[in-house]
Amino acid sequence: MANSLDDPKQVLVDRAARRMAEEFGDSGLTLRQKLALTCRILYDAGHDSGLAGQITARGDRPGTYYTQRLGLGFDEVTEDNLLLVDEDLNVLEGDGMANPANRFHSWIYRAREDVTCIVHTHPLHASALSMLEVPLAISQMDTTPLYDDCAFLPTWPGIPVGNEEGEIISAALGEKRAVLLAHHGQLVAGSGIEEACNLAVLIERAARLQLLAMSAGTIKPLPDELAREAHDWTSTPKRHQATFAYYARRALRNHPDCVAAGVVVR
Repeated sequence: MANSLDDPKQVLVDRAARRMAEEFGDSGLTLRQKLALTCRILYDAGHDSGLAGQITARGDRPGTYYTQRLGLGFDEVTEDNLLLVDEDLNVLEGDGMANPANRFHSWIYRAREDVTCIVHTHPLHASALSMLEVPLAISQMDTTPLYDDCAFLPTWPGIPVGNEEGEIISAALGEKRAVLLAHHGQLVAGSGIEEACNLAVLIERAARLQLLAMSAGTIKPLPDELAREAHDWTSTPKRHQATFAYYARRALRNHPDCVAAGVVVR
């Protein structure tokens, strides 16, 4: 006999949140392993664009972060070939050089102490949408973590290897977790690798949905109050952990070489 069919929604929401807090924990992966897996996850999710794009995570020492080596595609990144660089992109650990476009990551990390992982990529649908010079429209349940959380840079500042682009892009992002860059691609900034990875998957899905919907008619907006409720419900650390763990397990099946043999994702 069911005992909860008369419970109000907020009681059920709170109960589910408590259960998730009890059920889901950290994956047990190291920072390097999470970052390498994120590269493979996003490769499989259509974020590959040759050598374009950077995925970074703060290092333990202030002013440092991990990134992939220039010359490697996302499908070639492993926990062992990541670089640790400083804000000037000098390599502190590892062999090779960092992508010069990593410079604007330094600007974002300086501006946002809450950010520990940045994903900047040129996936097909987000890049196509960026060509139209229109903001990302969030009007579907799955993509609500980005509701009122994706900024828009309407002008293209050129190749992002200068300090000017670092200032422009970090200012455009502001306090949000994502930004669509006109004629360029997307960027997400997360409080953890799990959050950044999940949002990067979502922003490409949201762009694809938007292009499909725009081709069929006029996109109808979500009710603001309900959209914000969905944003908060789907944006908790436990949900990010659970979602990332699923993506990581799937990536390990496709790319067992990216982390040490025998790694198990909980």
